Amino acid sequence: MRISIIIYVLLNTGLLYSQNSISGKIVDKSEEPLPFANIVLYHADTDKVVTGAVSDDKGVYSFMDIPNGNYLLEVSVLGFKTQKSDSFTLSDENQNVTYSFTLEEEAQALNEVVVKSNRPIIRQTAEKLIVNLEQSEMVSSNLQDVMKKVPGIIVTNGNITYGGQQGITILINGKTTEYMDISSLLRDLPADNISKVELVQQPGAEFDAEGSGPLINIILKKNVRLGTNGNLKLYTGYDNRPEYGVSGSIASYKNKLNWQLGAGYRKSAWREDLFITRRVNGEIYDQSTISPYNPKTYRFNGGLDYYINEHHTIGFGTRFINTDSDRIASNSTQIIETGSSESLLTENSFDRNRKTYNINPYYKFEDEKNKFILDFDYVDYNNDNINNLYKVGQSPISYDDQRYFQDGKYQILTYKGDYKRTLNQDFNWMFGTKYSRVSTDSDLRSFVQNTNGDFTLDADQSNRFLVDEDILAIYLKMVKKWENWSFSGGLRWENSNTKGTSTNTNEVRSRRISKLFPSASIDRKINDKFGANLSYSYRILRPSYNSLNAFVYYYDPYTFEQGNPNLKPEFTNSFQFNLTYDNQPFFSIGYKNTDDALFEIISQDDATAQTSRSVINLAKRENWSFRGFAPVSFLDGLDGYTGIIVNYNKYESENLTPKLDLDKWSLTWYTNLEYQLPWDMNSELTGYYTTGGLQGQIEHDWLAGLSFAISKKFMDDKFKINLGIEEILNRKFYGNIIYDNIDADIISDWSRQNVYFQLTYNFGSNFNKEKDKRNPSEEEQGRIKDNN
Repeated sequence: MRISIIIYVLLNTGLLYSQNSISGKIVDKSEEPLPFANIVLYHADTDKVVTGAVSDDKGVYSFMDIPNGNYLLEVSVLGFKTQKSDSFTLSDENQNVTYSFTLEEEAQALNEVVVKSNRPIIRQTAEKLIVNLEQSEMVSSNLQDVMKKVPGIIVTNGNITYGGQQGITILINGKTTEYMDISSLLRDLPADNISKVELVQQPGAEFDAEGSGPLINIILKKNVRLGTNGNLKLYTGYDNRPEYGVSGSIASYKNKLNWQLGAGYRKSAWREDLFITRRVNGEIYDQSTISPYNPKTYRFNGGLDYYINEHHTIGFGTRFINTDSDRIASNSTQIIETGSSESLLTENSFDRNRKTYNINPYYKFEDEKNKFILDFDYVDYNNDNINNLYKVGQSPISYDDQRYFQDGKYQILTYKGDYKRTLNQDFNWMFGTKYSRVSTDSDLRSFVQNTNGDFTLDADQSNRFLVDEDILAIYLKMVKKWENWSFSGGLRWENSNTKGTSTNTNEVRSRRISKLFPSASIDRKINDKFGANLSYSYRILRPSYNSLNAFVYYYDPYTFEQGNPNLKPEFTNSFQFNLTYDNQPFFSIGYKNTDDALFEIISQDDATAQTSRSVINLAKRENWSFRGFAPVSFLDGLDGYTGIIVNYNKYESENLTPKLDLDKWSLTWYTNLEYQLPWDMNSELTGYYTTGGLQGQIEHDWLAGLSFAISKKFMDDKFKINLGIEEILNRKFYGNIIYDNIDADIISDWSRQNVYFQLTYNFGSNFNKEKDKRNPSEEEQGRIKDNN
């Protein structure tokens, strides 16, 4: 009740806020429009950059929702003299300013003028938090470093959490990536390719309803330069062992044709070691698994856009990724009882090959009032694995060697259409539809070595599981602004038909879900600095396709994973209240309530001392989060932010015996600081500390991390070097499980204090042209997961 009163007071009191705008047109002396001009808005009193824009094909630019204050504009175009405006004032009496420019040609062509700031621009809306990297100097070298720039995101050993919340979905240009190797993606995607990152906390109706946690949408830079340009990158580092890579890209934009090509190779290296101590019937099982990873990744991508005229565009994009990984994990199990102990040593060899092919043609129509996009996406994904789990040396503990052939084939076809109608600057609505067809084939064949040394098929642990799924979605959304209020509301309908077939038993399971998913947000400007917004969304999380396969898969002699074909989807109601200061996050409260929550349960068989992992449906999952954020700029040349997140997770189910009832509070502190060093060098420091929390059944101890990087450009910005060290603090993951008959301590250890060096050479045109980024989404790919 107290929170409701506070929200009501904040939304209904305060000074009126002026939604000011600045617009104009850039032309030359002959009155011809100048497209792609860079327009930069400064505070007139401090000369600090507020924001920037690029003129369109007609030379028109605009800035919206600018607070009251004194400003000036600067305009630059290749081949023309840079021009500044006089200072002007935005106020309640002067809300809409028109400022046009007539530029004079230079005698000689000038280099492009691009205003850079030390840190990215961070902006909070009702639905998402936006980190704009377009105009910031990139000290980071890859996507993993960029993720650390997003307030509250913690990256630990390739795993991503948001202040204690798991279940995060990563999108690239609106397409989910979980069918990829996420650890490799974080290390391989170059930071310089990223335009901005959106942390979508409350997805609107235009997004797929799939998911329960936040979405992280990585918006990539398109080819934004006239002429031909490109870059070459060389990478080397040490992460458990030496690693290296090379990549290159080239792009050209001339006349009506815009194309780009890219290719890369990377040999990565890291490790993930696990130590488990279990107490079972008076005995101690001391288990360790040492897992090195050394994947080799080849990638190719290309794209082409053809501008038929000023309103019509057609194009396509394509991507191919091939990852090979041959490695051996060493397992040790020591069984200790009073006065004696026995040991069993095994090794698990992995031969994995992943191939992903994607093609994405599209058509777009756009004018001042209408925007219409047709989009087709095809994904073909193959994941082939051969595993051998075998005994090493002599041991009194008997064990039969095992061999697994696990092949997965997936095909996804998606047809999508979106239409947006802008009636005026205060009102727009959008409508869209999407149809997806998913076919998966997951085949696990398990073999056991007999007394003759031959491998025979174990039919009880083998299964081929086929999934066919159709999803039809239709959505409608509207956005309305008036005075100091704004409202966004949408409704999405999804109808899914899923059929799963086990070829071993000829059993067919069918599931149909037809449901409406509403979302809404309301925003109020309290005064020229403070704002408040309240948002709601309803979402679904379907089980991953592989988890529906009733397989049994052993990682070591005492640990295995088992599928569950009886899984149901989970449904989440999510609420969020934000206070903003100067359009940046300041304070927020979030609450989520999930029914039939998907949960990874760890069980133990006392007779065999084996532990198993399986996904089940819990009755309920609850989450409360309280977040605070503040910029940091107390020194000249220092820019950044710091913040805290207080998080509460609760899991409960009465269907389990004994009843599962887990809850935990945690506090996470985070910071990201950038500092201008002498000799035009940029540096970046990121750090976090968390008091501990819950990862499913595992209650873990405190964690902390610290990373540092520097970058330097030279030779007219053609060359750039990045040097960094990650995970400086040598803090392992310590956790324990005490539930039912399980009493276990867990230590997770991974490679830290990793160093890297990257050299980039840029060539070609330096003239930037801003282009629209298409943003189709693909929920189905997010449920294709590799269980190895």
